Amino acid sequence: MEEILKLLDSLGLDIDVKNCKSLVDDGYLQSLDIVYLLTELSFIFDIKIPAGQIVPENFNSAEALWNMIQRLEDD
Repeated sequence: MEEILKLLDSLGLDIDVKNCKSLVDDGYLQSLDIVYLLTELSFIFDIKIPAGQIVPENFNSAEALWNMIQRLEDD
């Protein structure tokens, strides 16, 4: 989870990324931010993120990102 928080912090968002539950819904994450996260998460966690997982619900919070990664690692 720390890696995810570091990545979100590196985006320079002016919010508390640890507690925000609506990163996409409130417009904090833009499409290029999501592409960056996809690339970095794939590299850091050695996972492939299928297109079907690239939905706002999986990117709305650090916790949602972590849950997606856990599901993908279990597969």
